[in-house]
Amino acid sequence: MTKPLMILIAGPYRSGTDDEPARLAANLRALEAAAWPVFRSGHVPMIGEWVALPVLSSAGAEGLGDPLAEQVMYPTAERLLQHCDGVLRLPGASRGADQDVAIARERGLPVWHSVEEIPGYVADDAA
Repeated sequence: MTKPLMILIAGPYRSGTDDEPARLAANLRALEAAAWPVFRSGHVPMIGEWVALPVLSSAGAEGLGDPLAEQVMYPTAERLLQHCDGVLRLPGASRGADQDVAIARERGLPVWHSVEEIPGYVADDAA
């Protein structure tokens, strides 16, 4: 492999949280746990919330329940997928992650279901 891939990490963020901050934070940590293995394997990890949450905040939204959230959260991932080379779909129910997978497949992008499947995967003990 000669070029690092930008890999969107998709999985539950809001799903099952009732927008409770501690549960949202736990879901974001679960998404972020995949970032190091992706990076360690020579790629650029991307998580839609890393972009969408600051955009939502700068738009003056009062949190995820704000009507602006629907205009920012899913569209951010859709726009990011125009720049990503694939999607790492983590386990768990998530309408947004399922949309990310559908968009990736429409665009002919690969979808992996574990970090071990990504090209050039490097195990933690091999780093």
